[in-house]
Amino acid sequence: MTFLQCARAGSRNGGRNGRRLWSALMPTGDASGGYRQLLRTPGAWRFLLPGFAARQPYGMLTTSIVLLVQHTAGSYGRAGAAAAFTGVSMALFAPQSGKLADRFGQRAVLVPGVVIHAMSGAALALVALAHAPAWALFAAAASTGASLPQIGPMVRARWAAILNGGPRGAGVTGRAGGGSGEGPDLMPTAAAFESVTDELTFAAGPVLATALCMAVHAAAGLVAEAALTLVGGLLFAAQGRTQPPFRRPDGVQGGTERTSALSVPGVRVLAVAFLGIGCVFGGMQVSLTAFTEQIGRPGLVGPLYGLLAAGNMLAGIAMGATTWRAGPRPRMLVGYTALTLATCLLWTAHSVLLLGTLGLVVGLCIAPALITGYTLVEPLVPPSSRTEAFTLLSGMIALGHAGAVTIAGQLADLHGPDAGFLLPSAGTALALVTLLALRSCLVPGARSRTVARGTGPAVPLPAN
Repeated sequence: MTFLQCARAGSRNGGRNGRRLWSALMPTGDASGGYRQLLRTPGAWRFLLPGFAARQPYGMLTTSIVLLVQHTAGSYGRAGAAAAFTGVSMALFAPQSGKLADRFGQRAVLVPGVVIHAMSGAALALVALAHAPAWALFAAAASTGASLPQIGPMVRARWAAILNGGPRGAGVTGRAGGGSGEGPDLMPTAAAFESVTDELTFAAGPVLATALCMAVHAAAGLVAEAALTLVGGLLFAAQGRTQPPFRRPDGVQGGTERTSALSVPGVRVLAVAFLGIGCVFGGMQVSLTAFTEQIGRPGLVGPLYGLLAAGNMLAGIAMGATTWRAGPRPRMLVGYTALTLATCLLWTAHSVLLLGTLGLVVGLCIAPALITGYTLVEPLVPPSSRTEAFTLLSGMIALGHAGAVTIAGQLADLHGPDAGFLLPSAGTALALVTLLALRSCLVPGARSRTVARGTGPAVPLPAN
């Protein structure tokens, strides 16, 4: 199904689908299953604990780079540019890393990846401390971002594999009933659990990096980030029993032809949506900093951004503990609409109290969009391309964040913090238009119906 076919189908079914959207707001009240059953999944703790340690550097990397480069170069501009090089290179190389993991296995990609990342981080620290030219600093920053292992998407791929038959045929399914169709679907709970874990990472990482850089050494945050990535990544890679199945180098596994995640229209639609979410994170980070500096209270930027993270975390916990009447597609549309409306109010806030309240609301709206977006990957994408799809979506968040930081910073410098707050609303509004116009691409099962049209042997029909 192409983008044009999706748009036409969406316009024909607009009224009926619009009425169904609001049913997503009403939970059934059945919270059976949930986190307790999810964490009882056989083999889950084998990859969760090392995966949690290995993904801590995600929240530490940008802060560590900014503090180190600002300390050695004395320039926030150069520090921000180095962080932007890291984010953009990570966004560009993350899908390639996921594609390689789908083809050769996660362990084959992780082991060399974490070693290269640790070496790149050490080189970046040495280059910054040596006051090397800008081109050398940016090259080291780009290498550090490009080699950052995609632990979060790999954990999500393991959940998708182990909850749908098990990576090695363990008989574990996505339903609590064990494959009979009984019990709740645990994939939305797994997506919610990963969203909460991400928020814990992004909340604790900057605090840890700041404490190390301020109390120990300017390069201590980056060194700790590289060490955690190396140790945690190797321990995670060692959990081979929970590794998802991967394609053979000839691109075929189980008789299924190799499929790129980008060839699925629904993944491209979700990529646009996640790009808008990245704009929210990046735009608010810069605009909140500019706002607190304008009012002479720069120390408030941490608590204000913390409200955004708290809202995201609370909503993620609630999403994972609730069973909804509607499927993930209408929940995605409703959640993204609410996110867009919330971000459109940010530029009207002129007080700390109002801005903090709106930041909390925006955080509450981000989690439903993120969780349902990741949940949609499982039915839309074949198992042989799921790691690529997850890394692509995570990369789009990073790309949106890097672009928003740059553009919002320019707007804030030229027109004040209010102008910077326009970027999250613009990014989410454009993404919402794409979601609504191409919502038919997000129908689970559309992929299999499309493939079925031109494949398979012809069945002769009896003559009358």
